Amino acid sequence: MTNGMSNTKMKTPGADQTRFAQAAIDELGWWRAHKFLFLRRASQLCVLLTFAIGPWMGLWVLKGNLSSSELLGTIPLSDPLVTLQVLMTGHLPETALLVGALLIALFYLLAGGRVFCSWVCPVNLVTDSASWLRRKLRLPRTAEMPRNLRYYLLALVLLLPLVTGITVWEWVNPVPVLYRALLFGAGSGLWILAMIFLLDLFISERAWCGHLCPTGALFALLGKASPVKVSAVNASACDNCMDCFEVCPERQVLKPALKGDNPMIVDSDCTQCGRCIDVCAQRVFQYQNRIALKAENNQ
Repeated sequence: MTNGMSNTKMKTPGADQTRFAQAAIDELGWWRAHKFLFLRRASQLCVLLTFAIGPWMGLWVLKGNLSSSELLGTIPLSDPLVTLQVLMTGHLPETALLVGALLIALFYLLAGGRVFCSWVCPVNLVTDSASWLRRKLRLPRTAEMPRNLRYYLLALVLLLPLVTGITVWEWVNPVPVLYRALLFGAGSGLWILAMIFLLDLFISERAWCGHLCPTGALFALLGKASPVKVSAVNASACDNCMDCFEVCPERQVLKPALKGDNPMIVDSDCTQCGRCIDVCAQRVFQYQNRIALKAENNQ
């Protein structure tokens, strides 16, 4: 990937963090260099407000929370991990819970499992804030935890109900903790979110979302067969500025697409946040439908 390198200044990781993604802003404009970031924030806030207008205004579009809810009073929606925990307690969940979990699992199977992490999960606001502050403070890059830790934690989350007979994880799950705090003013669990923020800021980069979260681990497994992927369609134009690596929450997924034979990021760890698309002045990345692309190539 040396095309264009003679005309573009090379930059090493973290060399000029005060001008992060400045090339993309100069080339594409401020909005296009932040488009997917703002679309994600709009998505996260829309999901939150859809739940909030019920208790706040009495308009029950979605009743419940991200663990279990009902759309328009008829369609059940349930977190697959919550449902699995209930099953592991030895109790058969209500039909609505099972149907809701199936609908959500099917949606993220098609949309890309970890789309939940970047486009829906409110804890992403906390972890992205820690990552932004880390860049602003120019904190040194810390050693990363093993990424398979989240799968061990997922196994533990499913094992505990089998041993205890209760859904232990839901006591400390930061997603419902944040929803309860924002919607109902129940702030007793906010210390969990504070610990996640400090962990990501000072101990290990992207520690929670990238290495520990069992919900993210389950959605990563669901997203393995997703047709929608980010692809390095213009990899030859890469000038090694490293901005995509700086902003990516799962930077290990980028190198195979940029350096390998297959430009598509097929690793299910990818959250499909679109930030690599935003910050790349060379327009290396874009979303693609791999099923449609394969059909087109076979014609």
